[in-house]
Amino acid sequence: MARILVFSTDTISDPGIDFAGMSHLSYPSTVDVVMVPCSSGIHPDWLVRALEKGYEGVFVAADGEDCPYLADCTHRTAEIVRRAQEILQERGGDPRRIRMAAICSVCGEAFVNHIRQFAKILEELKGA
Repeated sequence: MARILVFSTDTISDPGIDFAGMSHLSYPSTVDVVMVPCSSGIHPDWLVRALEKGYEGVFVAADGEDCPYLADCTHRTAEIVRRAQEILQERGGDPRRIRMAAICSVCGEAFVNHIRQFAKILEELKGA
């Protein structure tokens, strides 16, 4: 199963991920979660470095419109992800290994669906 690093925000998306666990929804055990205050504070190099250190995919669970810090958080985070995908591609990697989605505090099922779909894509990339 693909190893996935998830960047999650401590106020919105991480409670959504916790909700998935409390609801007994399963997703791959090869997922590691790192909490950050705001997804727009992630540096593109962090995403690429995670892949270089052995993760097969990086998923950014953004706050979306619910970010308590910035009204344009989703836009800023999308730009960070886009830049990380560009850096990865410049280094010969597949940009599909980095994804982003807004995950709200009660979006446990949505998180699980995103991760399962992402893991499937990563498994297909391994076989390609």
